[in-house]
Amino acid sequence: MTDVQLDRAAIAAAVRVERLALADLAAGLDEEQLATPSLCTAWTVRDVLAHLTTTTRLSIPLLAGAVVRARGSFDRMEVDLAARRATRFTTAELVAQLRASAESERRFPGSRPVDPLMDLVVHTQDVVRPLGLDHESPPGARTASLAHLATSTLMGGPRRIAGLRLVSTDSGWTHGDGAVVEGRDSDLLLVVAGRPAGLAGLRGPGVPTLAERVGPAAG
Repeated sequence: MTDVQLDRAAIAAAVRVERLALADLAAGLDEEQLATPSLCTAWTVRDVLAHLTTTTRLSIPLLAGAVVRARGSFDRMEVDLAARRATRFTTAELVAQLRASAESERRFPGSRPVDPLMDLVVHTQDVVRPLGLDHESPPGARTASLAHLATSTLMGGPRRIAGLRLVSTDSGWTHGDGAVVEGRDSDLLLVVAGRPAGLAGLRGPGVPTLAERVGPAAG
């Protein structure tokens, strides 16, 4: 297993870069592109943008109310929070909020410092791939996000990759033991996060097993 960790300063810098890059990209999208289904089955591209504005704006009371409305389901909670912001704010306002949050290190209560970075890296791919656009997060941010997902029970990574050995062909990152699955960080990242769209870029004897475990991503 390859150990990949970024310190707090590096994480904050990477989050800043990713938020500004996505804000710039979103500002140039038209209404048809914003309405395009993202790789998250419950969200359009615009909904993803709305979701990413919650990270620095969610208080414990707001979180508690969202949990109650979602009847304890993390996925339903995230869908509900994004839907409320998508209804309340215009696209221009959401873009401005994302850009304004670039310097903030505030995050969801109970989350780890790397979680906002991972959320940005994954959700940016959720946006750009259906639109046929290119965006590669900085290598360190990609690999750190992938390593975090591989051990995050909340995101389901360990369950999906149990008994498999993941090998990155661009960063050299490795994880686990068993049948090999090889591919770029960005494709491994999507599959470990539950996005079938990454499967086409992977190869190795472990791919069929991984494909059976990857289902539609709600958020």
